[in-house]
Amino acid sequence: MSIEVQQLTKIYGEQKAVNNISFSLNKGEIVGFLGPNGAGKSTTMKIITGYLRSDGGIAKVAGTDVSADPIAVKRKIGYLPESNPLYYEMYVKEYLAFIAGVHGIENPNAKIRSVIELTGLQVEQKKKLGQLSKGYKQRAGLAAALIHDPEVLILDEPTSGLDPNQIIEIRNVIRQQGKDKTVLFSSHILQEVEAICDRVIIINKGELVADDKLSNLRNKGASSNTVVVSFKEPMEAEWLQRLPATGTINKLNAHTWQITTRNAEQLRKQLLELSLQHNLNIVSLQTEGSSLEDVFRQLTKN
Repeated sequence: MSIEVQQLTKIYGEQKAVNNISFSLNKGEIVGFLGPNGAGKSTTMKIITGYLRSDGGIAKVAGTDVSADPIAVKRKIGYLPESNPLYYEMYVKEYLAFIAGVHGIENPNAKIRSVIELTGLQVEQKKKLGQLSKGYKQRAGLAAALIHDPEVLILDEPTSGLDPNQIIEIRNVIRQQGKDKTVLFSSHILQEVEAICDRVIIINKGELVADDKLSNLRNKGASSNTVVVSFKEPMEAEWLQRLPATGTINKLNAHTWQITTRNAEQLRKQLLELSLQHNLNIVSLQTEGSSLEDVFRQLTKN
């Protein structure tokens, strides 16, 4: 396992910022790490990266215990923290050369050119970091996290401050890196997580409340699903209301209906039977489960 967390705990005074959480990530996974403000996401990430000591439990990266050998762990991790601290008086290429030197990278110039191109910093590479927009500062932080080709990427709000075009570019970079690295990715932009991640971990008030594939979470979070059905022929609402699995009905147009149900699979079968019995033609039949936002709100609303 690339990241392994067992019963991790961090206490500030009387508050448990992280309360006995456990999870693991394998190579090639891009996992969304979600939670409200103050839930313990950044604290957990800082513990995994060795920047903060835990008060209990174990965190391992590529088999190495973080508390036993934090320097070895830092060599294996590329970390973009939420605050993204930079040396503003340094030029972009100067800063990346400094980070390359810290990691002891051979032939650093080639690596610097590579990460500048990868993160789209070409047009700003001759500027000082303090002169960059927030979006380009994020790119510089991501370039620094990638320059030593780490096994694991820990990204805390990596798309913060980016415009929509930049978000798509960085999303593609993260997706590309996730092919042969392990990526733990935190964001408040839930659509971003849905676009990049297959699996999601959610914590609330320091406790783990979900760890599953995104598709499973949507299904579990749905107290009712929505089925949208389109018929070739005009349809009367009374026919649909007679179906046992039907909840509420919303007519979208003369041929299309939106139906809520507590059993989408059963309703789909009943719609198909209805079409056969009355010689109707179904043009489309789709099930819409809960969005990640719905699931997130259900799990963290208290």
